[in-house]
Amino acid sequence: MDLGLTQEQQLIVESVRAFVEAELVPYEDEVERSDHVRPELIRQIRERALEAGLYAANMPEELGGGGLDHVSLTLLERELGRTSFALQYAVARPSNILRACAGDQVERYLVPAIRGERVDCLAMSEPGAGSDLRSMETRAERQGDDYVVNGTKHFVSYADVADFIVLFCVSGVEETPRGSRKQITAFLVDKDAPGLDVHLGPRSVSHRGYHHCELVLGDCRIPVGQILGEEHRGFDVANEWLGASRLTVATQCVGRAQRALELATEWAATRKQFGQAIGRFQGTSFKLADMATEIDAAELLVLRAAWKADQGTAQDEDFAKAKLYATEMLARVTDQAVQIFGGMGLMDELPLERFWRDARVERIWDGTSEIQRHIISRALLRPHES
Repeated sequence: MDLGLTQEQQLIVESVRAFVEAELVPYEDEVERSDHVRPELIRQIRERALEAGLYAANMPEELGGGGLDHVSLTLLERELGRTSFALQYAVARPSNILRACAGDQVERYLVPAIRGERVDCLAMSEPGAGSDLRSMETRAERQGDDYVVNGTKHFVSYADVADFIVLFCVSGVEETPRGSRKQITAFLVDKDAPGLDVHLGPRSVSHRGYHHCELVLGDCRIPVGQILGEEHRGFDVANEWLGASRLTVATQCVGRAQRALELATEWAATRKQFGQAIGRFQGTSFKLADMATEIDAAELLVLRAAWKADQGTAQDEDFAKAKLYATEMLARVTDQAVQIFGGMGLMDELPLERFWRDARVERIWDGTSEIQRHIISRALLRPHES
């Protein structure tokens, strides 16, 4: 594994950081105070991201995407992670799950998503089904050339501004040596589909302006041609997406932690107490040292997972390790940064209290820390199972 950046990768880092500082950071306070990103601002950011070549960087070049390798994409995501999630999400990366599009789905969903003409969101979680996806109850029953779907989804990020939904439903039951098991199918559903109701869910303390929604499906008819991937093979589609999604969460945590460290370091170097800068006291300087070390360790895990993905050797546990450590690192780093700032760290004049709040959800979504530990430990024990 080569730890040095290529000239192109260094240019990506510099370009994205400049874009974030110019196009996103100036609107952070507005989003925090309003809990809303104006539609015209989303369009503005999207248009400028398209002009800068940053939009859909994860998608194949032959379809109009950026075609970046995993390491380069990870560097891009790290820089985007330095700012408000609601704002940087406007620099959309269509979900990798859309690569499963086939036939006319490519021109109807995938290509418009790459061009910035349509935005996707994913609906998996339900009030009674979070980490255990097979416990979902939303059902899709075949009726002729359609599936009729009934059920409720929640924690559907960005559904309020998305144009279509990747929806996971129970589509059947299969018998296995361990008993009956639900079969899951993924569907592409236009948000204006009859029988689909989308409304905002409860307000979250994390990532203001980036809303999660609830979907209620009552006899919603979905044509068979809108199955994403294969019937009853929704988990195959999901697994293709989850690794990349977890790596995105991990690398954005690194970017946010780096910004928190920069703020804390500058404060420690200039804030004076007892006649000297507080950074000269070990109680502060050792915190900075620990923060820097943990950030570097998290970044190395993230880059290793990305590098292995480029080599075609990445396993689920590689992404799980990166997400587990980076998300828990961010919680520790933001907490220490607030401590260095003292009372000012909790004031909304500074972004630190936001980083501290936002850090909490990272250990929950895209697989909780407990799920990541399960993946890692299972991989360790598997070779010893008879």
